[in-house]
This record gives sequence, structure tokens and C-alpha cells, in this order.
Amino acid sequence: MKLDPTKMADWQIAEAAEESMKPLEQLACELGLAYGELLPLGTKLAKLDYLKILERVKTNPQGKYVDVTAITPTPLGEGKTTTAIGLVQGLGKINKRVVGAIRQASSGPTFNIKGSAAGGGLAQCIPLTPFSIGLSGDVDCISNAHNLAMVALTARMQHERNYDDARLARSNLKRLDIDPDRVQMRWVMDFCAQALRNITVGKGGRMDGYEMESGFQITVSSEVMAILAVSRDLKDFRRRMARIVVAHDMKGREVTTADLEVDGAMTAWMLNALNPNLMQTIEGQPVLVHAGPFANIAIGQSSIIADLVGTRLMDYLVTESGFGADIGFEKFWNLKCRMSGLAPHAVVIVATIRALKMHGGGPEVKPGMPLSQEYARENLGLLEKGCENLIAHIETVKKAGVRPIVCVNSFYTDTKAEIELVRRVAENNGAMAALSEHWLKGGEGAVELAEAVVAACEEKSNFRFLYELDTPLRKRIELIAKEVYGAEGVTYTDDALAKAKAIEADPAAKELGTCMVKTHLSLSHDPDLKNRPKGWLLPIRDIMIYRGAGFVVPVAGGIKLMPGTASDPAFRRIDVDVETGKVRGLF
Repeated sequence: MKLDPTKMADWQIAEAAEESMKPLEQLACELGLAYGELLPLGTKLAKLDYLKILERVKTNPQGKYVDVTAITPTPLGEGKTTTAIGLVQGLGKINKRVVGAIRQASSGPTFNIKGSAAGGGLAQCIPLTPFSIGLSGDVDCISNAHNLAMVALTARMQHERNYDDARLARSNLKRLDIDPDRVQMRWVMDFCAQALRNITVGKGGRMDGYEMESGFQITVSSEVMAILAVSRDLKDFRRRMARIVVAHDMKGREVTTADLEVDGAMTAWMLNALNPNLMQTIEGQPVLVHAGPFANIAIGQSSIIADLVGTRLMDYLVTESGFGADIGFEKFWNLKCRMSGLAPHAVVIVATIRALKMHGGGPEVKPGMPLSQEYARENLGLLEKGCENLIAHIETVKKAGVRPIVCVNSFYTDTKAEIELVRRVAENNGAMAALSEHWLKGGEGAVELAEAVVAACEEKSNFRFLYELDTPLRKRIELIAKEVYGAEGVTYTDDALAKAKAIEADPAAKELGTCMVKTHLSLSHDPDLKNRPKGWLLPIRDIMIYRGAGFVVPVAGGIKLMPGTASDPAFRRIDVDVETGKVRGLF
């Protein structure tokens, strides 16, 4: 059956491609797995025993490590995951041994606007339905582990209120004296549920919990997800889980999961989730799917475990960083690479003519609304002005000591003159450039990009971090704001400033990285400021500590840890064929 993305929805292409999927055993053989390292979950999906693999291949040479990031996207996204999958397929077309490493889907975007993050057109990860809905249960395990900590916290607060010290002692408990106004954690669920951002818990009588203000955040923003992304093995994961700060006591001291004696049970929930998931592209290359999305409110990277496995098994590993290079790549660069010890051989910046025109002053792009015809007509003036955004991202990647490759993710409406303009801007600013038609043509359409990546991997780079860990927190934030976002400076609320000073005075916090939270729709904190804003200050309104994950989390602007569901969400079009049991309409 000929697969035509101009006439078929993504889910239809995926369903047709799944009929000729490689058997798991063949995929495992091509990936170089040994007996017992593949953990099948049915016939189309498996997990990998990462501990066995890493022990066996620890002396193997490291493969080339490629990161895919992007310009500042429109609200529709610019096809970063599609490009990562297309690049894997393109490298396969030129006979390179390659594996992908991407993030698993969150039900929030899947059932809202953006789709399942499995790619699109003829550059997809399959099977699509399990990828999009639950996969192997990793995200559910994160929800349960995280919410177990909240159960432990709220139950402890209730018992400490109701029991005197003698009765607490009979239960083998010491009084933690938790301050209800300084509870850092909230509950999680993996949907965009704006109605649950702010709630009151514990209403009723003394046996109904502890009444206080609380709320929900989306599961993929949980510190437990971050710990899954950055841990190297079970020992590292277990140590980190004990360090999660859930609240402070009345004297301002941190209360951790270890204090609540819930860290071991939380780890038990996560045992199976530590093993990466094995899937494949529609052209049969292996893909490791592990950890979660949302680099605007989380670290937004696939797992270090998946990268360590993939770079020891294959000659090339292609991974992705969430959203634009200002947040996704910055976290890949200064957090993930620092923690993994890996450095990229090549970095791809995905750009679309559509997004660059929007940054140049084109009409507003809204999810669920028809795209303006302005984006289907040639407009070199609009495009050239919008390329200022592309130049900002090129400069960011170059500051890491790597020459980037700008990938023009092609749409059928793009003209030759528009493509050549973007290519010229990229090359004039020190980047390589390549056109890719992977959405329309699959791996064959990504050969030019694949060849550019191979060439870039052979170049000598001088990878370096933006800051060292002994750099004071406010100086780090200033460096990121000025050098990556383009701000003139940073402002703080009184509360954020007090927290920053306390963190700088804490010797134990000096080894923590910095994981910024801000909008992905602008280089600034304001989603309405497009292109490359000038003359603005970055407002830091809060600072959180994720001691388990190993970073400080400054929160900029009005961004929420729980996104909202739009008026025309994707779940309205998703259904099940009752005759075949197959899911329809995913994207």
C-alpha cells in the first residue's frame, strides 16, 4: 500500500505501516542485543534490560551523539520529533547503524492540541496507539509514585494535628511540624486540567485529612519524571528519590521523602519504568522511548539511560530536546550533558518557513484555527525579518562550541527562493544548512540532512558549558537570560529574591544545576513577544529546589505547571472501531 501523507492522516499511515513492522527479535538483533536483554511486552513493544546491556557493552566505542532542537515554535510546533525520526530514517538510507532516542507522549497534549509526539507523515515512530496512550505504563508509575508522596505528607500532617507526642511515639513517628503554607509539592495527573490548578484539600472533619490550599500539576512536570530522565542506574535513582523536598517545617527546614519514609515505596513503583522502551520507525530503525516532554516546565529530555545504551550499541544516536534551543537545548547542554558525561557531535536546529514568517510579523497562528493564506504565499520580506529568531538560536548552539546544522523542515507551500534565503542566512551566520522532506518522503527525503549530520560529526568541536557549578545562582540566571534569551537583565519578586539568597548561602546547593521554567513561544517570558525581542527584563517570580533531580528551578513570567485544555481538543475526534478494536483519529 502506497503511503501518501497528503491524503492520509498520521494515524492511518501508522496503521498501514504497522502491518509490515519488523518482529521484535529482528529489531533486537539489528540493535545488537544479547539473549535476555529484550523484555517483550506483547508482539510489537518491548523494554530493555539496561543494566545487563550497559555492563556488557561498557568497553564498546561511543557512537556519534546528535541532538535535534528548533527555533522558537508556533503554537502548532515545527516538527522537531518528526525531524528526529526523519533523520534516523535518513541515516538508515545511507547505511548508517543508527538508533533514535525520543521522549514518550504525555496524555495532556495527545488529547488536547499538539498530538502524540510520535512524529508525522512518513517519519513516525510506531506502533502509534500504544505510544500515544499509556505506552508501557511509565507515566502512570510516575503519577502513582509522586502522589504517594502527597498521601504520605497529608496523612502525616493530619496525624500530627490529631495525636500528641506520646501517641506519635507509639506509632514510631517523630513530629515533623510541617508548615502548611510551605508545601512545595502538589498532586499530579497527566491531562491538561486547568480546573485543578488551585484546590483546597482536607475539607470535612478531623478524620478527613488536613485542610489546606493545594493543586495539581501535569505529571511530566513532576520531579519524579526529572529523576527518571537524569538517573544513570537504580542506585542513582534510589538516592535521588530520597532527596525530594516536599515541604518545609515551621523553622524553615526542608522535609524530604526520606523524612516521610516514603522514598523506598516510591522507588518500588518505578522499578520497571527505569527500563527504556523499544519501538521502531515506519522504516524499521530502532527507537528508544524514555522519559517525558515539556522543556518549558520540566527538563524535557529523553533519558540519560537511553542515551548511554544507544551510544554504546550503535554508530549514531539521534535524540531531541524540547521546544526551541533557548530552553530545550540549553537544558540538554548545561544539565543533561553535564550529568551524563556525553557531548554532542552534531546539533540540528529545525526551522520552518511558516514559523519564521510568523516571527517576521505574520498573522497570529492559533491551534484549531485555519492557517492564514499568508503562510502559503511567497513573502521574502516577512521571512527575512523572521530569520532574526533563527540567528538567535544559531548563536546559542555556537556558544556551546558546536557548529549547528539548520534543517529547513519543508512544507509543500515553501518556494525555492524562500528555502534559499533561509539557507543563506544560516550559512552567513556560521551554520550548515540542509533541506529535508522527511514528512513527505520519509528517509529518502532526509538524505541531504543525514549527509550534513555525518559531515558535522567529523568536525572537531570545542564543547563547553555556559556556567560552572560554582557560579552563584543569580549569576547563572543572568547568564542564561542574557546569553541565551537575549534579555538585558533579570528582576525578582521579593519571595524569589529571598529564596535565591538562601540557596546561594547553602553549601549543599552549590552542586545543583539550573532548570529554567518559561514559555516556549518566545525567547522572552512573554508568549506575545515574537522574533528576537530587545530591551526587556526577565522576571523571576518563584524558585523551587529539586534536590533529587539535582537542580534549582527558577520560574519566569506567568507560566503554569498545569497546562489548560483548549476549546477544540483532539479527544473529540478519537474513537475506537468496535469491529476491529483499533483506535481511530489519534492525529
